[in-house]
Amino acid sequence: MEVKIGVQYAQRELVVETDETPENVEKLVSEAVGSETGVLTLTDSKNRKVIVPAAKIAYVEIGGGVAGQVGFRS
Repeated sequence: MEVKIGVQYAQRELVVETDETPENVEKLVSEAVGSETGVLTLTDSKNRKVIVPAAKIAYVEIGGGVAGQVGFRS
């Protein structure tokens, strides 16, 4: 599943491909934003950790992700 994280004052968004469920990602985001000194920690599909300070999160888009598409579509 693909998770896009917008970070304040950053020109590009972070895109993380994770094996977590949408409900679990939403729970992690809510807990991170709700705590005073929280950080959002996600583990991607290759077991790498992405850590974002919760105070700098502008938005989080939780989506299904699209399988790699090559070539032209009609």
